[in-house]
Amino acid sequence: MASVKLNAPSSHWIGGGRSLNRRFAFRTEIPRAVTIRAGSYTEELLQTAKSIASPGRGILAIDESNATCGKRLASIGLDNTEANRQAYRQLLLTTSGLGEYISGAILFEETLYQSTIDGTKFVDCLRGENIVPGIKVDKGLVPLPGSNNESWCQGFDGLASRCAEYYKQGARFAKWRTVVSIPCGPSALAVKEAAWGLARYAAIAQDNGLVPIVEPEILLDGDHAIERTLEVAENVWAEVFFYLAQNNVVFEGILLKPSMVTPGAEHKEKASPETIAKYTLTMLKRRVPPAVPGIMFLSGGQSEVEATLNLNAMNQSPNPWHVSFSYARALQNTVLKTWKGQPENVETAQKALLIRAKANSMAQLGRYSAEGENDEAKKGMFQKGYTY
Repeated sequence: MASVKLNAPSSHWIGGGRSLNRRFAFRTEIPRAVTIRAGSYTEELLQTAKSIASPGRGILAIDESNATCGKRLASIGLDNTEANRQAYRQLLLTTSGLGEYISGAILFEETLYQSTIDGTKFVDCLRGENIVPGIKVDKGLVPLPGSNNESWCQGFDGLASRCAEYYKQGARFAKWRTVVSIPCGPSALAVKEAAWGLARYAAIAQDNGLVPIVEPEILLDGDHAIERTLEVAENVWAEVFFYLAQNNVVFEGILLKPSMVTPGAEHKEKASPETIAKYTLTMLKRRVPPAVPGIMFLSGGQSEVEATLNLNAMNQSPNPWHVSFSYARALQNTVLKTWKGQPENVETAQKALLIRAKANSMAQLGRYSAEGENDEAKKGMFQKGYTY
């Protein structure tokens, strides 16, 4: 395996030790030489990341677990059966013209191996639209012993072999979601666990040909001000990149899926898109190396319109990354309610998907206007302690 020598920082801590309660410590950086691997998949990883982070396009996240997908189906009166899950995902993945606005689609394992009713593999439907298939590889959140009622993400058992099988099935990128809760502290243990877990997953994914999406979601829960969110986000991403470097992850072959920097959902003062953009870009510029090709934001319970407006505001000024979207509910909410499980509504629902995808495409280019958006698209979707 070839390798290259780079100067990368080691870290020492000042400011009261590694306490992450209310006042965070800060790293001082001392250059040191480290060896960064350049394995057999490196060039492919870079090309995959570049393809996903292409102008005017973003990610459709349909990687909900079967249980969560069941909740979505129940909201329109459908039973949680494989046939109904397949029908809904077929609606999404066979939308003609979707590839103009969508560059990647994150799938749940069941979906990766499914086909349309006429036998066309879903991964082939995506490839036909020049959309890169991706796969959720984590196994969900569980309580973190010793923490302040926080969680950690499981799924390392068999991860390498699963990634290898997903690659054979056609997946070319992966996603691993862990969460950080501001009302819970967050504790030093939870932040370190989240960062280290993401780094180990990213290294394993790259070793098996999958571009890792790195996602430490900072939940919207709480009544804190936007300044507190920025403080926590900066600390979390500092930890994440420290451990990514320690695990020799190739930064040019990853994508990020951060939360936008917003006030807590219960905070009395809402922030404008311009304010959210200012704070979010401040965090990125302070913590994210320009080598990272794509920043694919999650919507985190915002309304469809809010998520699009905030993304648009971030693209009003130059930045060194492809700042785009990886939305689930913020792309699907109107689609699902339009479909209602009725075959005769499929075409109308697919048109609704294209409308939302195009809106976010325009936002990625900084050209979106909310004029003409309907009331349904303006409804918030925040759920306290959201897991899936």
